[in-house]
Amino acid sequence: MEQNKITEKILQCAFKVHTELGPGLLESAYEECLFYELKRSGLQVEKQKALPLVYYEVKLDAGYRIDLLVENSIVVEIKSVEALNDVHTAQVLTYLKLSKCKVGLLLNFNVASLKNGIKRLIK
Repeated sequence: MEQNKITEKILQCAFKVHTELGPGLLESAYEECLFYELKRSGLQVEKQKALPLVYYEVKLDAGYRIDLLVENSIVVEIKSVEALNDVHTAQVLTYLKLSKCKVGLLLNFNVASLKNGIKRLIK
């Protein structure tokens, strides 16, 4: 499936979760519900995917984890914060670099309208 189609499907599921739950919950609640909706929609998705840091020939298990990895190509980072800031963007860009994925979605569910909490990032 093309990355734009996958991204579109992810966002449809995210809007469904946000419409049902609204803002104000913990990230983990949105992560579980979005994971459920993505699986239900037929997408292949991994939750809390370990992301090792490789420095030359040294592989470090530094505890980095992608919230959701969809179709082995889209990194989804979930937040429930007052506002997204530069460190959140940097985190997703780093995950894209380490995972060798090209597209990432940064989703902040702690907003009145989810359209104001979406940031699409491309490496």
